Amino acid sequence: MTIKTSPLAPTSQPQLPAIKGVRLAVAETGIKYKNRADLMLAIMQPPATIAGCFTTSKTASAPVDFCKANLAASGAASKASSDSKAAAIIVNAGNANAFTGKKGQSSTAKVGDMVAKTIGCPDRQVYMASTGVIGEPLDPSDIINAIDGLVATARNDAWSKAARAIMTTDTFAKQATIKTQINGQPVTINGIAKGSGMIAPNMATMLVFLFSDASLPQDIAQHLLSASVDQSFNSISVDSDTSTSDTVLLCATGQEQTNFHGADDRALADFKQALDELTRNLAHQVVRDGEGAEKFISITVTGAQSDIAARKIGLSIANSPLVKTAIAGEDANWGRIVMAVGKAGEMADRDALSIDIGGVRVASMGEADADYKEQDLIPHMQGREIDIAVDVGIATGSATVWTCDLTHRYIEINADYRS
Repeated sequence: MTIKTSPLAPTSQPQLPAIKGVRLAVAETGIKYKNRADLMLAIMQPPATIAGCFTTSKTASAPVDFCKANLAASGAASKASSDSKAAAIIVNAGNANAFTGKKGQSSTAKVGDMVAKTIGCPDRQVYMASTGVIGEPLDPSDIINAIDGLVATARNDAWSKAARAIMTTDTFAKQATIKTQINGQPVTINGIAKGSGMIAPNMATMLVFLFSDASLPQDIAQHLLSASVDQSFNSISVDSDTSTSDTVLLCATGQEQTNFHGADDRALADFKQALDELTRNLAHQVVRDGEGAEKFISITVTGAQSDIAARKIGLSIANSPLVKTAIAGEDANWGRIVMAVGKAGEMADRDALSIDIGGVRVASMGEADADYKEQDLIPHMQGREIDIAVDVGIATGSATVWTCDLTHRYIEINADYRS
């Protein structure tokens, strides 16, 4: 299968700086891919803390269950001692280790145990993620045999290699960095991600690993991450399918001492804003690399009963194959947007509804706008960036979601995925 680079790919990627307390390494195992790195290890030194958000799928993968269990154990341990909460994250591409029964549980346990023994930490401080084909058992020996080499070669500047190693159908590596401060103390946040298809809210076939040198107690890190994921990775869609493997982890190495009091302390405001900016950046990169995508679509819904209702309406539009294929064909068929609003199941005033595409008012007061001329929209529909704004005329709820168009390339990529 040949995967063409997305036309929406960024023209350049940032050079991620070293994060104090984090080293990374990659290896080639041949689990699925040949002649490319497909395994990544991140090693954190104490006193790193960790937070996580995971798929809501009822058929979650073995690594997701493994992470959830260790996160719970880490939280319990943090209340009883000052132990490090996270020492390593190991990630493989090519096999999701999902729907693999007891074999999947066994393989995660064996890999986790070997990582812990090699770097000298408790098992509960190891986290893992897998991405790739569902339903195929993962031979842990392919990973275990590479662990010594990974630990020996880990370095603080391997961010781009790590981002590439976790790719599957992605056409470009996804990475971002931002500098901010907490109570006057400079801190940095780096992030790498993978994701291209099976992307829907409640995350996606998406793995995201965020690292900061800030000192954050685990409960505060979790609070900040959950809120940030909600406005970024839970607000995107490529194809409306929710994966078995979605994982977002935030590690705070504690190498820069930061003083604040509680999650609502104003001293955290800059860090929170920076984290939100970085997660949105990565979420947008995932959408821009949507399988077969030619156009990046922003959908803003206002006038809804609540922000939650607005996002549900926005995602109804974003997930509509009819809307997405019309945009792929550069057809300003706004009636399909009306349809998607109506099927969302949220309150909307049909006779007060308005729709703008590319800043052009196409519908108002529940009917086609009197001044609308379709030719005015042609330049916008032919572009790579499509903006849709809908007001449903009920209250003040608002939300923005992001998606891409649906092209024939999506079918080609997924028809050939296992070949």
